[in-house]
Amino acid sequence: MNKKIVALSFILVVLIAAAVFGLRYYQLRQNQPLTLYGNVDIRTVNLGFRVGGRLAHLAVDEGDRVHPGQMLAKLDDAPYRNALQQAQANVESAQAKLDLAQSGYRSEEIAQVRSQLAQQQAAFTYAESFYRRQQGAWAKRAISPNQLEDALAASNQARANLQAAKEKLQQYQTGNRPQEIAAAQAALSQARAAMSQSALDLADTMLVTPSEGTILTRAQEPGSMLSAGGSVFVLSLTRPVWIRAYIDEANLSQAVPGTPVAISVDGQPDKRYHGKIGFVSPTAEFTPKSVETPQLRTDLVYRLRIIVDDADDRLRQGMPVTLSLAAAHLPLPILAGGAADGTKNAQ
Repeated sequence: MNKKIVALSFILVVLIAAAVFGLRYYQLRQNQPLTLYGNVDIRTVNLGFRVGGRLAHLAVDEGDRVHPGQMLAKLDDAPYRNALQQAQANVESAQAKLDLAQSGYRSEEIAQVRSQLAQQQAAFTYAESFYRRQQGAWAKRAISPNQLEDALAASNQARANLQAAKEKLQQYQTGNRPQEIAAAQAALSQARAAMSQSALDLADTMLVTPSEGTILTRAQEPGSMLSAGGSVFVLSLTRPVWIRAYIDEANLSQAVPGTPVAISVDGQPDKRYHGKIGFVSPTAEFTPKSVETPQLRTDLVYRLRIIVDDADDRLRQGMPVTLSLAAAHLPLPILAGGAADGTKNAQ
């Protein structure tokens, strides 16, 4: 009987020890950093002119480091300088027409119209008097009917000319109509817009870099005729530098945006870069061929974007890297007699 009790006690102790060992081993595995593999992803920009023309000068070559605002290339700007001068002349002409419309007519022009009105008044007075005399002669049958009709037509024509002269004087005294002034203002605005566009086209004959980076490709040479938008350089941006990686669904809970990530490359085993998870894809996809881990080759995975905080020139486009995600923020399993605190974050 005692032997049975001893045997049972021994078995129980072994089971308890195995359970404790398994639990501790599980905890250790849960708190070990998760290792992923990815590739460096650096953004590139195709640089070109917004206007077309003959390429006159290139200031940089492949491999050169460039800074924001640095001049990279220049077109022959003679046609654009001529266009700007023409646009400036059109603005001056439109401005003069607007000033003339707003100021109205000069006093000399108004005096000239008054003189014309006086002439028309005299002509009408004479024509009207002549017509009345012709009426008297017609009453005595001293003239023919045609002569009377001619006198009436001359009187009517003189009356019409007098009315036209009066209206012209009123127009000169009042000035231009508001619609005419508005049309002159619109013409001036149109001329100014054309001048601004010409100035912008002239400025666009110089190609400047939008941000810091390295010239990857020089696609054109001086003397080439370029169309607007044609690529001249390909620029690799210095910032931002990202890591593209993939994680399976079993470990997806560890990929929390903002989680710190340690980054290493094969060529620099002692160098560590630091970053954080910036994006987790909401959709699953089949594992790309670039992921070499055998366990993930046929599984569905989620794409991660890790933002590198301290990137330097040694991180190149497409370079394979190793990522280490701390797992201390994961909840620990419930132990006998209490629960472990799973709210700690990876440091």
